[in-house]
Formats: sequence, structure tokens, C-alpha cells
Amino acid sequence: MVDRSAVKDILKRQSIETPSWAYGNSGTRFKVFSQPGIARDPFEKLQDAAQVHRFTGVAPSVAIHIPWDKVDDYSKLKRYAEDLNIKIGAINPNLFQEQEYRFGSVCNPDPRVRRKAIDHLLQCVEIAEITESFALSLWFADGTNYPGQDSIRMRQERLFEALSETYSALPANVGMLLEYKLYEPSFYTMDIPDWGTSLVQCLALGEKAKVLVDTGHHALATNIEFLVSNLLRIGRLGGFHFNSRFYGDDDLIVGAADPYQLFRIMFEIVDADAVTPKKGVAFMLDQCHNIEPKIQAEIRSVLNVQEATAKALLVDRQELSRLQQSGDVLGANELFQEAFSQDVRPLLAELREDMGLDPDPIAAYKRSGYQQRIEEERVGGTAAGWGA
Repeated sequence: MVDRSAVKDILKRQSIETPSWAYGNSGTRFKVFSQPGIARDPFEKLQDAAQVHRFTGVAPSVAIHIPWDKVDDYSKLKRYAEDLNIKIGAINPNLFQEQEYRFGSVCNPDPRVRRKAIDHLLQCVEIAEITESFALSLWFADGTNYPGQDSIRMRQERLFEALSETYSALPANVGMLLEYKLYEPSFYTMDIPDWGTSLVQCLALGEKAKVLVDTGHHALATNIEFLVSNLLRIGRLGGFHFNSRFYGDDDLIVGAADPYQLFRIMFEIVDADAVTPKKGVAFMLDQCHNIEPKIQAEIRSVLNVQEATAKALLVDRQELSRLQQSGDVLGANELFQEAFSQDVRPLLAELREDMGLDPDPIAAYKRSGYQQRIEEERVGGTAAGWGA
């Protein structure tokens, strides 16, 4: 029998980071769609992120993207976040929107371009130190479109040189998260296409370099919970960018396409006792809400991660172990599926009431009037969005 009070205690200590770019206008390759009330600067993005934490109680930090969230004074940005009862999370350098990065950034054959990219990484290290961020979160759009376009081996060497210089500059309390992506924007090779390539680089760099798993960055048949389990086993899972996908890097609300997959992933996290922040695995959202309301979509994503975690915590591990040891294949699978089928919403409503929160965060947000207020107040200026 699972102790439900212990489950609630763990859920209270869970932390799910939201991304600043989720609060700006976004779209597809064809069109960026605008919405009323969109944040116009990093400070207004923090205001929106604070609403997600206000109504869920478990989203105390917001990742920022440089230069999208560039400000003159990062100490001021940090203090502003603290005044809103949140903090600055992972620092995400942008190495894919400059004209010079047409053939890559840190893997570019031109040493002058590589130097520019590395200098940007080092600038982001300084920002991480000022804001007291826990990590530099890296994703590179580098790759090639055609066989023979560049040396695959040399591009890996250039990547390691850039990462090594950046890693050496990290403050003691700042880690490095290295993300991967199967394809796009490059279609023959991505320079970090999978968790194995990321892991190889991390192992060579040092203990503070860990793999970041984006749940939308894999081939369709990839068993994500398997690779998560393996990275946990060797202490190299740095965190997640949670989103959902039907085909590619769709960046939809996490759990929208396959909630059972999210549950299976969270089962491995729970099994390794890695749910709470002190275990060193960062739960971060990475989503672009093109047609749905931004703040409500982020709240929904946080709730979906909570629900999957609660179900995973309610698996009777002692009974599951007995069934596994006895070779009862169907019994073990049935127990697993029963946990997934549970309705944990009443438990989470109880949890929120215990935390002094409304049991229905989305309904509470709608009643708050915040959305109406920002739509009325945020008139004029330039709305934040892709490239802004």
C-alpha cells in the first residue's frame, strides 16, 4: 500500500520551470501569430511566469533566452523576479539566428564565426553568475544538409573545443546542460543529434556537464524512458525540456499526444528517487503556444507533469517487485497500467488546498482578471516573440 501523505509531500517539493519564450508570440515556419496582452519585454515575461507559480505553487523559476531576454542590468532582472516570488532559471544562449551562423556556430569551419559563438557562450556564463542561475542550457542548430559539405569528425572536434572553453569558465555552482535534436534545421547531420552524442561530449567535459532530454527531439519509435533510465543510472541526466509531439519538434503541451509516455518517463524518475530539485534533475518546459492562451497553456503543462508524477508515485513498488521477481508478466503490467488509469485530480486538489492554493488552478486564473488586465494595459510597444 502506498502512503498518500508521503506522495503529497514529494509533490509539494516538485519544481517545474517555465520558459520565457512561452510568453511571447510564436508560430510556424509560415506565420507568427499574435495574441492580445503579450509581454513586451523580459520584465513582463516574468510577470506572466509568476502567475503560473501563483496558481500552481510548483513553478518557481523561469528560464531566459539571450539575446531575446537581453537587458542592461541582469541584477535588476534578478531582483524583479524575486519581488514576484520567482527566480531566474537556466540561461539559454541563442546561436542560430545570426547571419554568420548559416553554416553553424561553434562547429562552423570559419574560426572567426566560432570565436563569436564562444564569446556569446562566455557572456551567458557571466549572466548565469549574476542571476545565480543553476545552469547554462545549450542547444545548437549546427549541422549539414549534404554529404561532403563539411567534415563530420572535425565538426565534433570544434564542438568539443567550444564546450571545453565554456565549461572551464563555469562558476562552481553552475552546471552545463547539453541538449540534442534529431533533425532541423539541418537535415543530413545535426552535430548533436541524439543522447549518445551529447553524453560522449559530457563525459569528456566533466561531472558538471549533463544531458538535457527534450521529449520532442527523437525519432518516432524511440523509447525515451529507456534512455532516461540509463542516464539516471550513471548520474548524467541533467534535466528535461517537456513538451509533446505527434510528428517532430511540435512543442505542444506536454502529455497532449501521449500521456502514457509521460507517465512511463516519470515512473523512471520516481524509481530513481529524482523527483525533487535536490536530486539534480531539472524539470523544464519548452513549448511554443501558437494558438492557445499562453499562461493557461503553461499552467496546463505544469498540471500534466504533476498528474503523471502523482500516478508514478502511486505505483506499489513492493508489489511490483514481487510480481517481477516471480515472472508474472501480465500481473506486473496490469499493476503498472492500473496506476496510470487512476484519477489523481482529487489528490492534487487536496495537495493544493494543503498549500493554500485554489484546487483548480486554471479556473482560479480565469477568475483572477489578470488576462483581461494585461490585454488592456499592454497596448503599444512591440510584443515579444521569435527573434525578439
